[in-house]
Amino acid sequence: MPTLRPTFFWKTRNACMAALLALSLGPLWAQENAAPEPPATPLERAVQAYESGDLKAAARAFTALSAQARPLPLADYNLAMMHLREELPKPSPRRAERLLKRAAAGGLVRAELALAQLYEQGLLGKPNLAQALTWNLRAAERGSSEAQVALATAYYLGRGTPPNPEQAAHWFREAAKSGDVGAQYLLASMYETGLGVPADLRLARYWYDIAARNGDEGAPYKLKAIDAQLGLAE
Repeated sequence: MPTLRPTFFWKTRNACMAALLALSLGPLWAQENAAPEPPATPLERAVQAYESGDLKAAARAFTALSAQARPLPLADYNLAMMHLREELPKPSPRRAERLLKRAAAGGLVRAELALAQLYEQGLLGKPNLAQALTWNLRAAERGSSEAQVALATAYYLGRGTPPNPEQAAHWFREAAKSGDVGAQYLLASMYETGLGVPADLRLARYWYDIAARNGDEGAPYKLKAIDAQLGLAE
């Protein structure tokens, strides 16, 4: 069985939360003589307050947007992240969970991924790997490569579900097609060994080559070994 390298385990809590907090707005107008920028929306002003370090103003703004009759999913999400990062006077993981579920119901994929990580890390008391699997599946089905890798890893290791190499290969393949280098390497190794897929050295070579081109340090060595087996070595 191929060894699952450390890059597939969860990052630390702070790193996960930092990665999840999507509060970056790129420049909207870059050309000279462009039309004047429209006034910032309330959500943009909340983001600007957060990015400037004014957490109190950001919290007030996100709370107001979250309390609207039709709350904004991104406001719910960002307010939940502030709870989880303990950037509020009275942070509450339970409140974060409710906000994330509402944001997920509003169609926000990153909220589904955040819920998966919340349950995986046991931020509500103890890990709930079955719930983590459920939310990763939802996010993976909607195209999140990070969720696809997490879901594949769960099936690979049997975390929250019995081991299922076929499902692991399926989701590593989806993440590999989205450009995840680690998934490309793992999928290649599964084709090399026949774990979850029929053994196929040519497909293994195909994915090792892609992983190597994308910067995986181990993939070039695997390519040389497979080329020797296939009689392609110079």
